[in-house]
Amino acid sequence: MTRVAAVDCGTNSIRLLVADADPETGEIVDLDRRMTIVRLGQGVDRTGRLAPEALERTFAACREYAGIIREHGAEKIRFVATSASRDAENRDEFVRGVLDILGVEPEVVTGDEEAQLSFTGATKELTGRADLDRPYLVVDIGGGSTEFVVGDDAVLAARSVDVGCVRMTERHLVAEDGTVSDPPAPERIEAIRRDVFEALDLVTQTVPITAARTLVGLAGSVTTVAALALGLEEYDSAAIHHARISFDRVAELTDWLLASTHDQRALKPVIHPGRVDVIASGALVLRLIMEWTGAREVVVSEHDILDGIAWSLA
Repeated sequence: MTRVAAVDCGTNSIRLLVADADPETGEIVDLDRRMTIVRLGQGVDRTGRLAPEALERTFAACREYAGIIREHGAEKIRFVATSASRDAENRDEFVRGVLDILGVEPEVVTGDEEAQLSFTGATKELTGRADLDRPYLVVDIGGGSTEFVVGDDAVLAARSVDVGCVRMTERHLVAEDGTVSDPPAPERIEAIRRDVFEALDLVTQTVPITAARTLVGLAGSVTTVAALALGLEEYDSAAIHHARISFDRVAELTDWLLASTHDQRALKPVIHPGRVDVIASGALVLRLIMEWTGAREVVVSEHDILDGIAWSLA
């Protein structure tokens, strides 16, 4: 077994997985898996830069993770950064900070590389499942971008587009004076719908998303919708992993989230406090993808790009 540490730094959260990996079989045994909301992508869509306070929140999480990695004695570390750090003019400042803290340079991966890692992490356990038809469409709804990957045993086609729960919230639900439309007015919801459908039109030019037989959904927006659909009082990763949520239930929950206030959403304990203000946009992105593709259900995976990074080290 090789002890590995995988870090996934996205627009909204940074996550750590320390695991023992078998290079012969590819088996991974979790030792520590955790997530911190840092909102690295705060304001990036508007300013093109990583905000100083967002960088400090991220570096604070990195310092915590560095201690955990040392404690477990990980032999290999890989740090992957995605949408927000791809878009930022001052990403060199981010790279230097991570290198100083963790001793490893973050890989600011392309959308295609992100898609490959997400697909590997999400589908490795699904191989041989007779109840799930292939090819799979893996959809990773992040804070700044969404990755679409169609594949069977390997990736056939992939594309990343700039629609995510944080980006859609900041672009359409926050006014120039900083006030938030909560619950959002119909015209603001329609603006998100237009952005998502324009993005889906781009995706379908290169990725046959409507030809896929099973939709697999990843990341916090999807897992939070699943937790709500399952009626969980507290977040239960084991219950959520590989849950199958119908389109009708996704649509019902999206309608409720869009009609609710911040305080009403905050009363739901399965919604992480760092997602309360962006989950309505994330759920809407999921619903619109299901409408576009005709998917009648989404298979929810707790394993995603983080697991793909760990597999790559194994």
